[in-house]
Amino acid sequence: DYFQVSAFEGVIARSDWPKMSLRVEQNTFRLLELFAQYKVKSTFFTLGWVAKRCPDLIRTIVEQGHELASHGYGHQRATLMSRQEFFDDVERSKKTLEDISGHEIMGYRAPSFSVNDSNTWVFEVLAQLGFQYSSSTYPIHHDLYGVPNWPRFIYQRKEGIIEIPVPTIRKNDKNTGIGGGGFFRLYPYWFSKKRIDRFHQEENQPYSFYFHPWEIDPKQPKVDGASMKSKFRHYLNLSTMQDKIERLLQDYNWSSMRDVYLNNAS
Repeated sequence: DYFQVSAFEGVIARSDWPKMSLRVEQNTFRLLELFAQYKVKSTFFTLGWVAKRCPDLIRTIVEQGHELASHGYGHQRATLMSRQEFFDDVERSKKTLEDISGHEIMGYRAPSFSVNDSNTWVFEVLAQLGFQYSSSTYPIHHDLYGVPNWPRFIYQRKEGIIEIPVPTIRKNDKNTGIGGGGFFRLYPYWFSKKRIDRFHQEENQPYSFYFHPWEIDPKQPKVDGASMKSKFRHYLNLSTMQDKIERLLQDYNWSSMRDVYLNNAS
């Protein structure tokens, strides 16, 4: 939800989350309607905290044929947790999601792509907990995350976990992120489409795209106290995001991470 993002963690205490206006459920149901309209299947990397409060949403996601995957329990960045804290958080998330949905959870995405050279033990923990894949790395330079020297495409880690990096294109010997989020809201749709098409032309790889339910919600409450940079990134072009998503759904074929990367669906 909008109040759980890393950009606001310094001004919204985790203990205050239960007091906040919950909007993730209505926003995600809107997305489910869009996906049904365009006959698209998706992967929902979901917080255990959200699942606990919105069990009907979780059951609807799987009933409609989408993949349910873990985003941890409380949106804590992996780089800020000890190995035991990470284990406890992700184990709790996996159990919560499986208990509510009745489906095995195979995939994991770290909040804020918080896996790097300092915490590669994350993959050992994921293997220990029975996950098959992760999509937790973004091979770019960024002020909040990024592993620019790590692989750009799907590969199997020595720990046994399949890692699926967020898509990039190469420009001036550097990786440029094209996987969604704030970059997608910042640029006009034609420019984002041009970069996605370039990826398809140059790379024999599937393309994946990510965004959050709050990104289609321009009426969400405004958060006071955050930095100007954080507010700019968070609120930029929220009113145009749903239209851009609809254009993506029309212009490309989409399926879940599990089916595209693990089951080789076309």
